[in-house]
Order: sequence, then C-alpha cells, then structure tokens
Amino acid sequence: MKKTFPLHVPGKEDLRVVQAIKLELTKYVKRERRKTLPPEVDFWHFNCKVGVSNETAVSTSLPDISANLDGMAASGAAEVYVEILATPGFREKRNSASPYSRRTA
Repeated sequence: MKKTFPLHVPGKEDLRVVQAIKLELTKYVKRERRKTLPPEVDFWHFNCKVGVSNETAVSTSLPDISANLDGMAASGAAEVYVEILATPGFREKRNSASPYSRRTA
C-alpha cells in the first residue's frame, strides 16, 4: 500500500480523521497477514515508510506508524504519506540447542 492521506477533511474533526487512517492501516495489515505464505516462508515482514511526502518518507517499524501519524497531525501537516509493503520473512535458527545454561550445585 502506497497512499497519501489528507489530515484535514472539511466537516470532520482532525482527531477522527487520524483514527480513521489508523483503522484503514490496521485493516490492510490484517488482510495481508491472512494471505497464504509461499513455500519455505515463515511469516510476513512489513517494510514501512511514513512522511509528509513520498520524497521525505522515513523508514519505520510497523508499531511506530501510529506514533508517527500522531506527531505529524500535531505538527500541523496537511497530509501524510504511508507506505506498507509485505515481504517474506525468514526466522534465523539458533546456534545452541538451549539458550539457557543449567547451574550445577
């Protein structure tokens, strides 16, 4: 998803507009996570960018998008650009058999 959202809509409170944007992003992420995984893929990883425009967007993690939206709305930006792309994720295997060591007394 690559989309520019207006933060000021006539006839609506700015707080409600920001909440509607967050809801749309949450629905999109849930929909992407429900898609079937390709073979040998462990999970969906999301590459996210948030900014005032496409050129000024900064990479962020998925949980930080909400805080970034709140910050841009508080700064008085007219619109916000959000990019969320799902990519295959792979888990790394641990080197040791157990991450904990036993104490011998």
